[in-house]
Amino acid sequence: MQQSSKNRIWNIAKREMRQLSARPIYLFSMVFAPLFSALFFITLMDEGLPTELPIAVVDLDNSSTSRGLIRQLDAFGQTAVTVRTASFEEARKEMQSGSIYGIYRIPKDFATLAAQGKQPKLSFYTNNASLIAGSLLFRDMKTISVLAGGSVGLQVGLAKGQTESQIMGQLQPISIDTVTLGNPWLNYSVYLNNIIIPGILQLMIFLVTVFSIGNEIKLGTSRDWLQQSGNSLLKALLGKLLPHTVIFTTVGLSITYILYGVSSFPLQSGWLPMVAAMVLLVLAAQAMGVFMIGVLPTLRLGLSFASLFGMVAFSITGFTFPVKAMYPPLQALSELFPLRHYFLIYVDQALNGRALYYTWTEYVILASFMLLPLFVGRNLKRALLYFNYIP
Repeated sequence: MQQSSKNRIWNIAKREMRQLSARPIYLFSMVFAPLFSALFFITLMDEGLPTELPIAVVDLDNSSTSRGLIRQLDAFGQTAVTVRTASFEEARKEMQSGSIYGIYRIPKDFATLAAQGKQPKLSFYTNNASLIAGSLLFRDMKTISVLAGGSVGLQVGLAKGQTESQIMGQLQPISIDTVTLGNPWLNYSVYLNNIIIPGILQLMIFLVTVFSIGNEIKLGTSRDWLQQSGNSLLKALLGKLLPHTVIFTTVGLSITYILYGVSSFPLQSGWLPMVAAMVLLVLAAQAMGVFMIGVLPTLRLGLSFASLFGMVAFSITGFTFPVKAMYPPLQALSELFPLRHYFLIYVDQALNGRALYYTWTEYVILASFMLLPLFVGRNLKRALLYFNYIP
């Protein structure tokens, strides 16, 4: 009996492998799309942070002090002074045309007013329609403005006969020591790619799982598939999804190697925690795909469900906007996404290197997603046996 069950599962698996090899869309979705996305995004963010972002400078003072300030601003890695205009209107037109991301305005008589202690105002504007570019330029222009204020204050104090230590105590009475944990380089590739790329893999698993089962219903081959399993939905699913699991797990582990081996992203707790997380993510996503087609057992609706759920995962996972800052219903909803728990494992194990004791619940939750097909088994089996697809 046991041998018969194994043979049934193996025969269905061979049947599925023939279907996979007969349709190039499977190869594209299961192998090419995830691996290409990994190489594309890692290459795109190879520098870690955007550099040489163009800005315009409106220098109404045109003094040696203002020119020195502009040179210092241009020396920042993320900022490049590409345009110098005589009026703010010209700079504004450049920003509206999209050729620059920021404007730095130095007022008339800046050096004279600063030396007299009359607090001239430095103005800077950023185009936050490009969030990353605007944020980086805002940081650089704010930093250079603070440094300019400190430099002027130091010169005024020295002219009044104060010592440098006395002046610095007035300019910066409290010294701030900032330590960035997990990603001290502020590398956007580390920040984004470790979730975007597994998220794309999860989306592909949703779509392929739903498509492979929904296509059986659409083409009317689901009864033959179920008959080969001895009318057992469990054996039918195990046989069909076994080749998918092998392929997606291989691709997932390849992505893990690309992220932590080739790109040398932080991996504080070693390979095993993230390898286990990737395997569980693949299995959880497959179970979620079965659940989707079980809830909506038509190809069109199932694929729509998979697409929507997979895309929302990027927003609700918490790597772009913290879950704790979301509305309470959305916080609860985030727990329904496998990628959310993969993200928490990544933060604890790869970035922070915490003891496994603090993360074991996330592994259990990921594994518990594999129980989802049990809730739709009756509905899915009924659809496989009796559903007549109407185009």
